[in-house]
Amino acid sequence: MLFRFSIIKKQFATGLFCFSVLASAQERSDSLRQLKEIVVIARPFQKIIPSQKLTGVQLEKLNSHSVADALRYFAGVQIKDYGGMGGLKTVNVRNMGSTHVGVFYDGIQLGNAQNGVVDLGKFSLDDLDEISLYNGQKSEIFQSAKDFASASAIYIKAKKPKFADNKKTNLLVRYKAGSIQLINPSVRLEQKINDRWNFSLSSEYIRSDGKYKFRYKRNNVDGTVAYDTVATRWNSDIEALRIESGLYGTVQNGHWETKLYYYGSDRGLPGAIVKNVWYNGERQGDKNFFAQAGFTKDITSKYKFQIKGKYAYDYTHYLSRDSVLFMGSSVTKKMQFDNSYYQQEFYLTAVNAYSISPIWDVSLSADFQYNKLNATMRGVGTLFTYPQRYSLWSSLASSLDLGKLKAQTSILGTFVTEEVRNNAGSPDKSELAPAVFIGYRPFEKHDFNIRAFAKRIFRMPTFNDLYYTQIGNSVLKPEYTNQYNLGFSYNKSFTLSFLNAVAVQLDAYYMDVTDKIIAAPTGSNFRWMMTNMGKVEGKGLDATLGVKGHIGTVELNTNLTYSYSKVQDFTKINGVKMSSHGDQIPYTPWHSGSVILNISRNTWFLNYSFMYVGERYDGAVNNIARNHIEPWYTHDISIQKEWTYKKYKIKGSVEMNNALDQYYDVVLNYPMPGRNFRFVLNISL
Repeated sequence: MLFRFSIIKKQFATGLFCFSVLASAQERSDSLRQLKEIVVIARPFQKIIPSQKLTGVQLEKLNSHSVADALRYFAGVQIKDYGGMGGLKTVNVRNMGSTHVGVFYDGIQLGNAQNGVVDLGKFSLDDLDEISLYNGQKSEIFQSAKDFASASAIYIKAKKPKFADNKKTNLLVRYKAGSIQLINPSVRLEQKINDRWNFSLSSEYIRSDGKYKFRYKRNNVDGTVAYDTVATRWNSDIEALRIESGLYGTVQNGHWETKLYYYGSDRGLPGAIVKNVWYNGERQGDKNFFAQAGFTKDITSKYKFQIKGKYAYDYTHYLSRDSVLFMGSSVTKKMQFDNSYYQQEFYLTAVNAYSISPIWDVSLSADFQYNKLNATMRGVGTLFTYPQRYSLWSSLASSLDLGKLKAQTSILGTFVTEEVRNNAGSPDKSELAPAVFIGYRPFEKHDFNIRAFAKRIFRMPTFNDLYYTQIGNSVLKPEYTNQYNLGFSYNKSFTLSFLNAVAVQLDAYYMDVTDKIIAAPTGSNFRWMMTNMGKVEGKGLDATLGVKGHIGTVELNTNLTYSYSKVQDFTKINGVKMSSHGDQIPYTPWHSGSVILNISRNTWFLNYSFMYVGERYDGAVNNIARNHIEPWYTHDISIQKEWTYKKYKIKGSVEMNNALDQYYDVVLNYPMPGRNFRFVLNISL
């Protein structure tokens, strides 16, 4: 292990040495100039692949309170919501799986080496300035190597202090209350220390008993009704506290920032409603902490440098109780657990960009990450493997700007070594992944752009895939994904019309996944075997339309999305087609879409949003009638009003979610709430 780690250290040192060579013999830069708190780059970057984006004002108007809620309105995104206030919320882009989506918080990826899943329900929208989604990767080369390492990426940008006039302090107090016994107060403080330093501190508390009514209806194979009743959702309670602080500063031709984050929660895991079992005895406690910092500076007029680092500690306590309530009686469960998991992560990245000429830029990045997982296992009966993983990413990228034609290429090298106990161990892994992005603007006078990209990427098996007690298979191969995309965007502004602006994006894509990691049961619902024997091919279409307009003093803002997706399973075992060959993979709708409509006049705001997810099949193997899931849709409405009292700015809002009280499941047997209300009051100083 020491020998393998020394190899990685040498590779990392070599990358850093290359950085110093690029930085030598350059002149001081005047490409940046400071205007109050904002650093302005002299030569703006033109995107090759545009993103889908929701900014601060749009986020405030949505009936959304977590990152997962807001992402539902992006084309090509599927959210798995396991129901209730305490249920897990994960994101999937173009049906490639949650583990293929990189989630970056202020430029550094949120990690989970244990299972590869980031619970987006832990991140509130109250302190966010922007959420953006990129298919493939960001259209820039001045970024960390890990930014190149995902099939798609979500960037969450936290609010930074902004001060009007001569103010030095901003204070915002917010209180939310609503159905399902929701209590959700929060506070945010921003302080200007001096002309170069700013500070922010925010905290949020949420509590809910998680109890709500739902309709449970299931049919027999012959179509007759097996169950049809209205019941109450249990064990979906949550109590959570989030505390976050940031310190921001500027230097000559650069800036820096630090962040501390803590999230602690105790929640019930509501479980699936199957065979008339209404109550699940599982609970989960979480304590998540991370500290991260970053520094960016233009060293010369041609060379700029960035360094970032992070330490994260995650604690998870999983408890499976002795009994559940079944038909009014207590029944002992066969599998009982009281397990604690402890994750640690150290991460460091260094990024260098050099401008060879006015039209040609190159970058070199190197990232190092260490992950460790410990556990205290009770009720399992086997030894834990205590895995450790050392990872090095190194990327070389280039961008070319020829006016109408822009191109970006990159190649990513990934080198991984692991150490485990009580196991033969997994061999070292090293892979190269290339990507090519092209953008073309055929007409000078029209904002019409054609773009295309091809990217090969892979994901490492998680610790759960490889080493989890009684499950793992240490010889699993990574999943390999090939992505191809062709699309266009068109933007048009109007001056002599009730229309202000129109924006259109349309993308067609194809992707295939080989060595797909799948799980097969071994006679127990807990003991599974992980194998590489899957092949998935997908094709689809993502479309968005944004329209801004006005009627007199009334402002209108509309955003529509539509997605078509056909993702089929072509798995073979020993050359023999499986029974699901050619079927749509589970939980993949052929059609989905959303509508957002904002109407504002002076200090009044009306927001309407509509979400539609078409028919699909559940997690069973075959696309047969018994596994079919009907489409679902929701209507959400909110009214907001702003006013000023003395020196206080006050905003109140009333929200109605699922206005038509539709009963639906995002994940089968995990029922979602019916009609519910929220009341929000903001007071800012």
